Amino acid sequence: MAGAVARAAGKAWNKVLDRVEAVLPEKLQKIWVHPAGPKTVFFWAPTFKWGLVIAGIADIARPADKLSASQSTALAATGTIWSRYSLVIIPVNYNLFSVNVFVAATGYFQLARIYNHRKNLPKEV
Repeated sequence: MAGAVARAAGKAWNKVLDRVEAVLPEKLQKIWVHPAGPKTVFFWAPTFKWGLVIAGIADIARPADKLSASQSTALAATGTIWSRYSLVIIPVNYNLFSVNVFVAATGYFQLARIYNHRKNLPKEV
Protein backbone atom coordinates (compact mmCIF):
# COMPACT_ATOMS: atom_id res chain seq x y z
CA MET A 1 0.00 0.00 0.00
CA ALA A 2 2.73 2.47 0.97
CA GLY A 3 4.71 1.57 -2.16
CA ALA A 4 1.71 2.33 -4.37
CA VAL A 5 1.24 5.71 -2.69
CA ALA A 6 4.93 6.52 -3.14
CA ARG A 7 4.83 5.59 -6.83
CA ALA A 8 1.72 7.73 -7.36
CA ALA A 9 3.35 10.67 -5.57
CA GLY A 10 6.49 10.19 -7.67
CA LYS A 11 4.48 10.24 -10.89
CA ALA A 12 2.63 13.38 -9.79
CA TRP A 13 5.93 15.08 -8.86
CA ASN A 14 7.43 14.17 -12.24
CA LYS A 15 4.41 15.73 -13.98
CA VAL A 16 4.98 18.95 -12.01
CA LEU A 17 8.67 18.92 -12.96
CA ASP A 18 7.80 18.37 -16.63
CA ARG A 19 5.40 21.32 -16.59
CA VAL A 20 7.98 23.58 -14.97
CA GLU A 21 10.59 22.48 -17.49
CA ALA A 22 8.24 23.28 -20.36
CA VAL A 23 7.91 26.93 -19.34
CA LEU A 24 11.49 27.60 -18.26
CA PRO A 25 13.45 30.11 -20.32
CA GLU A 26 16.25 28.60 -22.39
CA LYS A 27 18.91 30.25 -20.21
CA LEU A 28 17.66 28.33 -17.15
CA GLN A 29 17.38 24.96 -18.91
CA LYS A 30 21.06 24.19 -18.38
CA ILE A 31 20.76 24.72 -14.62
CA TRP A 32 17.47 22.80 -14.47
CA VAL A 33 18.86 19.64 -16.07
CA HIS A 34 22.27 19.80 -14.36
CA PRO A 35 23.13 16.61 -12.40
CA ALA A 36 23.16 18.74 -9.22
CA GLY A 37 20.23 20.92 -10.30
CA PRO A 38 16.83 21.56 -8.74
CA LYS A 39 15.45 18.25 -9.97
CA THR A 40 17.79 16.35 -7.62
CA VAL A 41 18.49 15.91 -3.92
CA PHE A 42 21.99 17.23 -4.63
CA PHE A 43 20.42 20.67 -4.96
CA TRP A 44 17.84 20.58 -2.18
CA ALA A 45 19.93 19.06 0.62
CA PRO A 46 22.53 21.87 0.58
CA THR A 47 19.80 24.45 0.08
CA PHE A 48 18.08 23.40 3.30
CA LYS A 49 21.46 23.18 5.04
CA TRP A 50 21.57 26.99 4.90
CA GLY A 51 19.37 26.72 7.99
CA LEU A 52 22.50 25.73 9.93
CA VAL A 53 24.23 28.88 8.72
CA ILE A 54 21.27 31.01 9.74
CA ALA A 55 21.27 29.37 13.18
CA GLY A 56 25.02 30.01 13.51
CA ILE A 57 24.55 33.65 12.60
CA ALA A 58 21.69 33.94 15.09
CA ASP A 59 24.02 32.57 17.79
CA ILE A 60 26.22 35.65 17.39
CA ALA A 61 23.71 37.41 19.64
CA ARG A 62 24.05 34.65 22.27
CA PRO A 63 26.49 35.23 25.13
CA ALA A 64 29.75 33.33 24.60
CA ASP A 65 29.39 31.45 27.89
CA LYS A 66 26.17 29.89 26.56
CA LEU A 67 27.75 28.53 23.35
CA SER A 68 28.65 24.87 22.95
CA ALA A 69 32.29 24.25 22.09
CA SER A 70 31.56 20.69 20.96
CA GLN A 71 28.75 21.80 18.66
CA SER A 72 30.83 24.61 17.20
CA THR A 73 33.75 22.21 16.68
CA ALA A 74 31.45 19.75 14.90
CA LEU A 75 30.12 22.49 12.61
CA ALA A 76 33.61 23.78 11.83
CA ALA A 77 34.97 20.28 11.13
CA THR A 78 32.07 19.04 9.01
CA GLY A 79 31.94 22.32 7.10
CA THR A 80 35.65 22.04 6.30
CA ILE A 81 35.50 18.37 5.33
CA TRP A 82 32.39 18.68 3.17
CA SER A 83 33.71 21.84 1.49
CA ARG A 84 36.65 19.84 0.19
CA TYR A 85 34.48 16.83 -0.69
CA SER A 86 32.02 18.93 -2.69
CA LEU A 87 34.84 19.93 -5.06
CA VAL A 88 36.13 16.42 -5.74
CA ILE A 89 32.83 14.62 -6.34
CA ILE A 90 31.30 14.32 -9.78
CA PRO A 91 29.40 16.45 -10.54
CA VAL A 92 31.12 19.23 -8.63
CA ASN A 93 28.46 20.73 -6.39
CA TYR A 94 29.08 24.44 -5.86
CA ASN A 95 25.86 24.81 -3.86
CA LEU A 96 27.17 22.21 -1.40
CA PHE A 97 30.58 23.91 -1.39
CA SER A 98 29.23 27.37 -0.62
CA VAL A 99 26.95 26.28 2.21
CA ASN A 100 29.72 24.25 3.83
CA VAL A 101 32.18 27.14 3.64
CA PHE A 102 29.67 29.21 5.58
CA VAL A 103 28.92 26.37 8.03
CA ALA A 104 32.67 26.09 8.72
CA ALA A 105 33.05 29.87 9.01
CA THR A 106 30.24 30.19 11.56
CA GLY A 107 31.67 27.24 13.51
CA TYR A 108 35.17 28.74 13.59
CA PHE A 109 33.79 32.16 14.50
CA GLN A 110 31.86 30.71 17.45
CA LEU A 111 34.94 28.75 18.54
CA ALA A 112 36.95 31.98 18.51
CA ARG A 113 34.29 33.64 20.66
CA ILE A 114 34.35 30.73 23.11
CA TYR A 115 38.15 30.78 23.25
CA ASN A 116 38.29 34.54 23.86
CA HIS A 117 35.63 34.29 26.55
CA ARG A 118 37.43 31.49 28.38
CA LYS A 119 40.81 33.20 28.00
CA ASN A 120 39.48 36.38 29.60
CA LEU A 121 37.87 34.66 32.59
CA PRO A 122 39.52 35.63 35.88
CA LYS A 123 42.03 33.05 37.09
CA GLU A 124 41.09 31.17 40.24
CA VAL A 125 43.75 31.01 42.92
